[in-house]
Amino acid sequence: MLISEFIRAQKLPESFLTTVQQHFIPLANEINTHHNSANKPYFVGVNGCQGSGKSTLSEFLKVYIEGTFGKSVEVMSLDDFYFDQAKRTTLANEVHPLLITRGVPGTHDTQLAKEALQNLKQNIFPVNIPRFNKATDNPKPKDQWTVLTEQVDIVIFEGWCWGVQAQPEVDLINPVNELEREKDPKGTWRMFVNQELTKNYHELYSFMDKWVMFKAPSFGDVYAWRLEQEQKLLASLGDNDKSGVMSPAQIMNFIQHYQRLTEHCLQSLPPLCDHVFELNKQRQIIAHQAKA
Repeated sequence: MLISEFIRAQKLPESFLTTVQQHFIPLANEINTHHNSANKPYFVGVNGCQGSGKSTLSEFLKVYIEGTFGKSVEVMSLDDFYFDQAKRTTLANEVHPLLITRGVPGTHDTQLAKEALQNLKQNIFPVNIPRFNKATDNPKPKDQWTVLTEQVDIVIFEGWCWGVQAQPEVDLINPVNELEREKDPKGTWRMFVNQELTKNYHELYSFMDKWVMFKAPSFGDVYAWRLEQEQKLLASLGDNDKSGVMSPAQIMNFIQHYQRLTEHCLQSLPPLCDHVFELNKQRQIIAHQAKA
């Protein structure tokens, strides 16, 4: 009943039930077992490119673990820690114009993320977790943030570049797409992004106890997946503000900001993760690698 309700609520196909039974329930059981023998809370990092299904997995783990084992689970997203447009405008003026666009490392409030993770780990409350409105491209008002006031058993933190390591500087020399060739010919933007990973993101990764990855077939599949996400966002808004919703052409440009690190993730992250779920173009799991 719990799983059926989740499938209906998320408007997922019935075939999702097979994925749940074969992959997600065993993962949830493993997380619960590790939590039982670890210091509270237990942190799980989930990586996956845009539209890969990491948010659906994270929400399923929350629903299943809470409903089956009676434990408290909090899902956090790197997307919720994006800077507002004003801060990104400052970065664009002071560092590089491409930083006006949310997405890459350097456009998140890593200090706020660090405070939230530290407070959760040390059971210091309240813990304020921001929420970002992609339709307006700005954080939601603070009175709409999540405020945690008591201990959490399991924290699931997901993000498209969550866990990615900095690239060797030699790999930054050649642009990977038209955006980098035309808008970042000197490599200033990609060098800044790379430095941000080392400076402000690697420390955050150390909070994670377990790593899970959804591995796309290639970056070429991201456009279709991201377009589907935007269409769902548009449909959900009704008469609300849609100023931040992107057209197909804008999405094509937008995802070029993500290409370099998405491809780097696909190549470098699998050996570092405890579970890697390989996807086909239809986002079905076709293989699963797990560390012993």
